[in-house]
Amino acid sequence: MKIGILVISVILFASFEGNAQTEFVLKPTQSMIMTGKGVGQDATINPYLGEDCYAIIKNIGKIEFSIRVQQEGRIIEEISILKDELKKVTLFKGYELYLDSNPKGIAKASVAYEQVKE
Repeated sequence: MKIGILVISVILFASFEGNAQTEFVLKPTQSMIMTGKGVGQDATINPYLGEDCYAIIKNIGKIEFSIRVQQEGRIIEEISILKDELKKVTLFKGYELYLDSNPKGIAKASVAYEQVKE
């Protein structure tokens, strides 16, 4: 019985270690930095901080919103995400990820990270 509980605990821990996911609500005209500024300033914890990774953003709300990838204040890429759409974006070391809301209403997003496998 103890071995079974231990095995289940290890499996659950491994799945949490593999990715981090957080859900966010964006009010109209709100912009939120997800990752890139540093400890205590990021909205999500990127478990791959300091290395290249993927950000996986899903629109779990009812209206479109956009994401913005920046590096040192320079916009690298802007992408609109439609309702129920999922986007996988490469975040190179030093990139910042922002979620930008839609002025028409409240948007909801889910953000997860995945390690770049070489």
